[in-house]
Amino acid sequence: MSDNNKEGQLNIELSEDVAEGTYSNLAIINHSVSEFVVDFINVMPGVPKAKVKSRIVLTPQHAKRLLKALVDNVNRFESAHGEIKDYEQPPVPINFGSIGEA
Repeated sequence: MSDNNKEGQLNIELSEDVAEGTYSNLAIINHSVSEFVVDFINVMPGVPKAKVKSRIVLTPQHAKRLLKALVDNVNRFESAHGEIKDYEQPPVPINFGSIGEA
C-alpha cells in the first residue's frame, strides 16, 4: 500500500463548492426510529419565508457521535475564547406544510 492510503485511513475529498460552506442560523432536528434528520436554514430578519439550505440524514449512532464531537468542540472553543453566550430569542414560527413520516 502507498503512504497516502495506509490501512485504517480514510481519504476524504472536499470540492471547492462544498468547501465554501453554507451559512445557517437555524437548525431543525426530527427523528424516527431509524434516522435523525437535520435541516439547516438561513432565516433573514423581516423575511417571512426561508428555505432549507441543506438536509443531513444520520443514523442514531452517528447522531450520538456528532453530539459528542460538538460537545467536545464547544468545550475546547470556550476554554480558548471564553463562554459562548446563549441569548434567548423569541421562537420562530415554523410552517413546513404537510409533513410525512418515514
